[in-house]
Amino acid sequence: MHPLRAAAEEAGMIDCGPARRSWLFVPADSNKKMMKALASEADAVIFDLEDSVALSQKATARELLGLLPDRGESGPQRWVRINPIGTDAHRHDLELLEELDVDGVVLPKAECGDDVADLAAALAPRSLPIHAIVTETAKSLFGLLSYNDCCSSLAAMSWGAEDLSAALGASSKYEAGGELAFTYRMARSMCLAGAVAAEVQPVDGVFADFRDEPGLVAEARAAASEGFTGKLAIHPDQVGPINAAFTPSAEEVAHAQEVVAAFEAEPDAGVLSVHGKMVDRPHLIQARRVLARTR
Repeated sequence: MHPLRAAAEEAGMIDCGPARRSWLFVPADSNKKMMKALASEADAVIFDLEDSVALSQKATARELLGLLPDRGESGPQRWVRINPIGTDAHRHDLELLEELDVDGVVLPKAECGDDVADLAAALAPRSLPIHAIVTETAKSLFGLLSYNDCCSSLAAMSWGAEDLSAALGASSKYEAGGELAFTYRMARSMCLAGAVAAEVQPVDGVFADFRDEPGLVAEARAAASEGFTGKLAIHPDQVGPINAAFTPSAEEVAHAQEVVAAFEAEPDAGVLSVHGKMVDRPHLIQARRVLARTR
């Protein structure tokens, strides 16, 4: 096990690395859009070489990525979503990564942990963190436990409904009331559980209607309450609401500090009272996760 993860386990919590709350997708074939994304408050910008770039524009997109200005002392992390394993575009993307100064790689249509391990081997000797999108094919739904200890480079796992619905031949991914159908809710939950099992960051999928801020806020807050620690974004206007949803409130931080302090004062206790309410070891783990997110 990775030493940081071992230390986190010993402390009773999971270390998923830096808490990147907002992951902003931007097409890599538009310099204007990439510069706007880099000027945003996103924790991570994902320069997309896959779905948002037509096949005829992929070479241009790679050229534009190579012309991006050097990073300053601040600004979002820089990640690149490459094309799926086994495609010609994927091989060209790997060649480009040898020259780019980036923080990590996003692997689409990952079907099992071996895909992440294969990508890490292809990137060697350079060791780049990998964010795998793990629910975009029918086969992928059966391999979500395989990411457990598959590769120390794995940093995050997210899910997607658009490619999955196309792969399944669905005419719609929504129920009559407008909510996601069971298949896609299941994929979302399995991604969350798979990421936690692999001890990496669980990242919620995109909210497609970037004009519907109340809907985005509701979905992001729900994702945070379920255990996701970040969310994909498709427009700079979504970054602020996402960052707010995944940042613990002052009240949450204060309560977490009190829970941790109570157990530090009585390390042998299994159950304690904090402000008249009983808390036990699961509450301690959750409190430590809240404090980790504030860092």
